[in-house]
Amino acid sequence: MSGKEYDELKKQLDELLEKGFIRDSVSPWGAPVLFVKKKDRTMRMCIDYRDLNAVTIKNKYPLPRIDDLLDRLKGAKHFSKIDLRSGYHQMRIRDSDIPKTAFVTRYGHHEFTVVSFGLTNAPAYFMNMMNMIFMKELDQCVVVFIDDILIFSKTREEHEQHLRIVLEKLRENQLYRKFNKCEFWLEKVAFLGHVLTAEGVSVDPEKVEAVSNWKTPRNATEIRSFLGLAGYYRRFMENFSKIAKPMTGLLKNNTPYEWDDKCEGSFQLLKEKLTTARFLPYLTCIRTSWCTVMHLGKVWDVC
Repeated sequence: MSGKEYDELKKQLDELLEKGFIRDSVSPWGAPVLFVKKKDRTMRMCIDYRDLNAVTIKNKYPLPRIDDLLDRLKGAKHFSKIDLRSGYHQMRIRDSDIPKTAFVTRYGHHEFTVVSFGLTNAPAYFMNMMNMIFMKELDQCVVVFIDDILIFSKTREEHEQHLRIVLEKLRENQLYRKFNKCEFWLEKVAFLGHVLTAEGVSVDPEKVEAVSNWKTPRNATEIRSFLGLAGYYRRFMENFSKIAKPMTGLLKNNTPYEWDDKCEGSFQLLKEKLTTARFLPYLTCIRTSWCTVMHLGKVWDVC
């Protein structure tokens, strides 16, 4: 770590100790610490829990598909977005599991009393908790992805009511918001890398810029990074898998890394498609019926 990172480490450790989120530890566990930069250029302390995660029994509670969440917004004209403050830190860890979260720095040996970022089951447990809190409102006026909450309504009157319900439930469950990341009474909102309006969904311009400026991958790791971002927006690109095939071929085991013209063409075409196809209307369901002398039925076609 650099001198600046050590200063930041000491500052964040002091804050976590003051809040009671961590405490001194004598655990046999001890994960290393690193820093990653956030969007606002500040640094987040992260614990490398790979060894712990490797021996952890995985919680299979499902995370929602982003496409499914977005498809629930058809007809909505008013939006509000709530981001929970240090989301995972608002959920406590079972006492017997606290020693497993221990980490080491030059300033000592500490362990978390609340859920820490980097624990493999953190998203599943938090998603389960949020769904239980908002089960009645889920997909009716609220969609949730871990600690990101979107309230949506067709009218201003409904939105006022929906907002009150959500805020009251957060207060009842002692979940606290990060107000500088909350936005209310919007007709256009950025949510989970997309921009949402009453008409439909588009790609967040910041992500479009990131893709358009992406340099040619030099190894398999960089290919995975690019395809991870591009694949997140595959609903905006027809034949994504077919176009990406030359690059995905380089990710197979024991395949030498040889970036040829097909890979370059695949790379440039995906960039072009994502930077030009920026808007999709919400899905519309049309009921069609069929009948014969012997059979009668109906199906739902999605177009």
